[in-house]
Amino acid sequence: MGECWKIVGGRPLFGRVRVPAAKNSVLPLMAASLMCQGESQFSSVPDLLDVRTSMEIYQTLGGQCSYQSGRLRLSFRQKEGRGCMPRHLAGAMRSSVFYLAPALHRFGRVETIQPGGCNLGPRPIDIHLDGLVQMGAQMEWQQDVLVLTAPRGLRGTEFVLRLPSVGATETLMMAAAKAKGETILRGVAREPEVVDLAQYLNQCGANIEGAGSSVLKIRGVSELTGCSYQPIPDRITATTLAATVASAGGHVTLEQCPAYLMEPALNVLQQAGCGIKVREDCIQVERVGTLKGVGRLYTGVYPGFPTDAAPVIAAALLTAKGQSAIEDTIFEQRFSACAREFAKMGANVQCEGRVIQMQGVPELRGATMTAADLRGGAALVVAALASKEESCIDGLGHIRRGYKDLPGILQALGAKIQLQQLPDEEAVG
Repeated sequence: MGECWKIVGGRPLFGRVRVPAAKNSVLPLMAASLMCQGESQFSSVPDLLDVRTSMEIYQTLGGQCSYQSGRLRLSFRQKEGRGCMPRHLAGAMRSSVFYLAPALHRFGRVETIQPGGCNLGPRPIDIHLDGLVQMGAQMEWQQDVLVLTAPRGLRGTEFVLRLPSVGATETLMMAAAKAKGETILRGVAREPEVVDLAQYLNQCGANIEGAGSSVLKIRGVSELTGCSYQPIPDRITATTLAATVASAGGHVTLEQCPAYLMEPALNVLQQAGCGIKVREDCIQVERVGTLKGVGRLYTGVYPGFPTDAAPVIAAALLTAKGQSAIEDTIFEQRFSACAREFAKMGANVQCEGRVIQMQGVPELRGATMTAADLRGGAALVVAALASKEESCIDGLGHIRRGYKDLPGILQALGAKIQLQQLPDEEAVG
């Protein structure tokens, strides 16, 4: 049986939503806990497909984990293992790469294939691997299987990232946390999720300085212990919900999400005509009248406008009066899939290379659409909420990787959205 979400938009959204822990923090935190003695507990963790996949990887490597009511518990007591990640798990998500350094520390070796995830263009892991090799790992490709070994452990080094990759920064931070000696990483990512990982590791006994700046100084320690930790709120989920309000209209309060985490996206929405009010850890988003175009935007590394927020903001601007354009400087194919689906709704949109251009239209029509990636899929939901006609969205597995019960959240705010089972021959795409 296929599944789709049936959405009838044109209904303003009202209410309050508590923002869950950030998927992009939880996944590296889970992998980092593999290096710890004792148990780690993480709170407010959303029950996502990517979280479940990471749990399977953790258990396959010999760890124990449990999840109940948002509390995730992980511990590792096994002393020996091969550090082999099954193909179907490593290939299911990009974040399987986070297990490279922890497995090297735990087992002295790791075997995996090229990590999977959304098809957004080339996403090499060469920076991760170059750094690990400079720290003493030996690398070999056996056909499509990557084998990394470090029988004598990893050693501290000085390494310059050729670009501020979040994933590479987190991988090398984990590698350096238990490496022998001191490591200095230059040109690192400054994202809040990087800072979150550093704070967790330090709470576990690591010695990491400089998180949030472009230089990390890490003194390796021989042992890390587990701890209880609250990951930061999910700024992309919060931005997606803010974009639904911009698209559908209404007034929604996002709870327990500091505004600094999503300031670039909030600035864009405010420029487009949304009302934004910040009160402690709550953000109020309101849209009453017609939005206006925002000109040309560029995504960038933190503290710039985040690439993951670009598709949902683009969707909210499809009915804005005037022109808007977003150029993604991170991924070559960020907009290619969702732009095709926007056009089915009657949007005046063009996608050329890294750039999506939009001339706002008064109304969008209903359409049958397929989600081809996580954030592009969420963008289709945002767009559908602006149309008074019925839309059908399938490819829900992509969206569920990063959003827990998005229909339930939107229904509670007044949206008309339902899950519908379809026979395979009637499923979209």
